[in-house]
Amino acid sequence: MIVRIMGEGQVRVEDSHLTALNKLDTELLAAVQSGDEPAFRRTLSALLDGVRGFGEPLPDDALMPSELILPAPDATLETVRDMLNDDGLIPG
Repeated sequence: MIVRIMGEGQVRVEDSHLTALNKLDTELLAAVQSGDEPAFRRTLSALLDGVRGFGEPLPDDALMPSELILPAPDATLETVRDMLNDDGLIPG
């Protein structure tokens, strides 16, 4: 799966890591829904770190369609709330 982190670029993440990322996504969804800013910050950071850690960065000149777009590390709770759907940021 090709994931874009807004403001950073694209990363290729193997599907085998989606379960771990979905767990963080569920925690992020709960933090956003409750308006818990500290939990939101902590979980967004962990989710993005997970994508970076599990993934392989693509070269800047490799323009591939992103299957998933994640917010920038400094995104506000309100911005992420607008990006969420019923499943969170990551489908599944």
